[in-house]
Amino acid sequence: MKKLLVFDLDGTLAESKAALDEEMATLFSKLLNIADVAVISGGDWPQFEKQVISRLPPRSNLDNLSILPTCGTKFYQHRSSGWKKLYAEDFTDIEKQKIISALDQALQQSGFKATQTWGEQIEDRGSQITFSALGQQAPLEPKKAWDPDFAKRQKIKIMLDQLIPEFSVRLGGATSIDVTKPGIDKAYGMYKLRDILNISIEEMLFMGDALFEGGNDHPARTTGADCIQVKDPEETKRVVEAIIACLGSAKTEISYGN
Repeated sequence: MKKLLVFDLDGTLAESKAALDEEMATLFSKLLNIADVAVISGGDWPQFEKQVISRLPPRSNLDNLSILPTCGTKFYQHRSSGWKKLYAEDFTDIEKQKIISALDQALQQSGFKATQTWGEQIEDRGSQITFSALGQQAPLEPKKAWDPDFAKRQKIKIMLDQLIPEFSVRLGGATSIDVTKPGIDKAYGMYKLRDILNISIEEMLFMGDALFEGGNDHPARTTGADCIQVKDPEETKRVVEAIIACLGSAKTEISYGN
C-alpha cells in the first residue's frame, strides 16, 4: 500500500485551468478522508484555491492534503489555523526580465504568435514564469485545438533552451510553457514531499496526463516513483474510484484482523 498519492492538476484532476467538477470533487474528498494526498502543478496558489480547494465538500480532511504550486517551489499545508505556506523560492527581478525577453523573442521567431488571445500571455508566478499561447483566460476548446500534438511548443522550447540555457523550460497544460530555475520540475516537488512528509519515493504513487518524454509530468517518473498515465480527468476518476475501493477493502481487512 502506498502512503502518499500525488496528482498533477490540469489535464488530470480537471480540464486546463477549470475547477474540479462535482464528481471529481466528491471522489477527491473521499480519498482525502482515507489517505494522504498531494497535488503538484505549475500553477500558482490562487489557481489551487479556485480549481481545487473551493470545490471540495465541507468536512473534507484538508489536513491530509499537501499543495505544491509551481512544481514544488512553494509548499502549502493545512492546519487548524488554515493554510500555511512553508516556503517560496522566487526569481530575482533580473532573472524575470531575462526570461520574459527570451519568451518574446522565441515567440516572434517561431511564427506561432496567436491572432486572438484572451488575457495576458506571460504570467509571473514568483518562482515560475508561465507563457500561455492564447492568454491566461482562453476558453478550453481553442486551447485544445492550438497545439494538440505539442509540436508548436516543442519548437518554441528548443529556441528557449538556446536563449536561456541557465533555466529549465517545460511544456505544461494545453498551451503553456513553464520556465523555472534549473532542476525545478515535478521531480523536485516529489523530493520536497519526501523530505517534508518523511515518506520515501517508493511509498508514493504519481498520476498525470503528461508522463511521456518532454511532458511536464515526466520528471516525476524519473524519481523512481510508481506512476499512472491518464489521458484526462474522466480516466482519473476511474482510477481514484479503484483506489478508494482498494483502500476501503484493505482497512476492512485490517479491522477484522485486529
